[in-house]
Amino acid sequence: MNVTVLAKYVPNPQTMPTLGPDHLLMRSGGDGVLDQGDEYGLEAALQLTEAQGGEVTVVTMGPDVAVAAVQRALAMGAHRGVLITDPALRGADALTTARVLAAAIARQPFDLVIGGVESADGYTGTVPVTVAELMDLPSVTAARTVHPDGDGLRIERMTADGYDVLACPLPALVTVTAGATEPRYPSLKGIMAAKQKPLERLTIADLEIADVVATQTVTEVTDAPAKAGGEVLPAGDEAIARIVDLLAEAKVI
Repeated sequence: MNVTVLAKYVPNPQTMPTLGPDHLLMRSGGDGVLDQGDEYGLEAALQLTEAQGGEVTVVTMGPDVAVAAVQRALAMGAHRGVLITDPALRGADALTTARVLAAAIARQPFDLVIGGVESADGYTGTVPVTVAELMDLPSVTAARTVHPDGDGLRIERMTADGYDVLACPLPALVTVTAGATEPRYPSLKGIMAAKQKPLERLTIADLEIADVVATQTVTEVTDAPAKAGGEVLPAGDEAIARIVDLLAEAKVI
């Protein structure tokens, strides 16, 4: 089974992100990481190929420094990487991103595409399913388990009340929830081996996509208002009445 994993290079969550004069995130500073949510999908892909055979290809879009995300995925065990980088893609919206990723995925054979539920910086949660639509693939979101089942997959999909069991034909696209797997840590051997694995760099011209224009603009960025201190109530009958009043003001009751 050949699996393509969608990955994203995101700002290090331990640091304060920097915005450029256009109010867009500065991703070229080198202080970024592979999105933690994508590691769950990568681990699921590695487990599938270890059990079924095949290879894992990691595909990402971003500036040159986004190669760090691909390198980590290769160190974890992925077989090859693809980085689409082009200055014209700065400020790309979710649809443009999906078009670029779909074109890159289609360049090599695959049985399954796996993505995270949403990225840690954008949180749109729409790119993977848009890729599936563009490529005319069946898709299942929020999977907690993915298992081969005959010529297709048996998937447990998370719901508000538990989970649904779904059958899905291949090829397909699946998004994997956090906690579905326990991502492995890159070993020293894996880190060294990653340097020798194939890594393809592509531009918009290589993908031969027409009319790819980054149309997303940010007009203004303001700080979120500081949270006000809470109200401390001493124990007693008056406190109970005040709590009821607060809940009523919040329209909870």
